[in-house]
Amino acid sequence: MSDGRFDNWRTSSFSGGGSNCVEVAFTPDLVGVRDSKNRDGGVLAFGAEQWHQFIAAVREGEFDLD
Repeated sequence: MSDGRFDNWRTSSFSGGGSNCVEVAFTPDLVGVRDSKNRDGGVLAFGAEQWHQFIAAVREGEFDLD
């Protein structure tokens, strides 16, 4: 089921236009994340502060598998 709170979904420019990506959409208060292969499969919704903390951790390599 689609989540009506979000529109204007987008993927990273690094994804090369493939369908094996996550998509994000922004509202003033939330960030939605969904699977591009299963757009009706559900949306994870994060508050803006949670999203900023997650992005900072990614940039710092906190989730690197190496």
